[in-house]
Amino acid sequence: MLVNASHHIVDAALQSNGIAYLPEAEFEPHIKAGRLVKVLEDWSLSFAGYYLYYPSRRQPFPAFTLVADALRLR
Repeated sequence: MLVNASHHIVDAALQSNGIAYLPEAEFEPHIKAGRLVKVLEDWSLSFAGYYLYYPSRRQPFPAFTLVADALRLR
């Protein structure tokens, strides 16, 4: 099954249409409520977060600076 949005994957899993693979936060409310269970935990990768790499020797574009500053605040 191919879908364009993660909520469709969650809906399919809730309707017992197979195993779904997304970040845990997408399923957390359903796991806590007992509607879904985790499987294959030994093969699941942990995700520490995104990293942003950019050259520090150049003057960044204003739009890039705005995005980088917003991400730093989170």
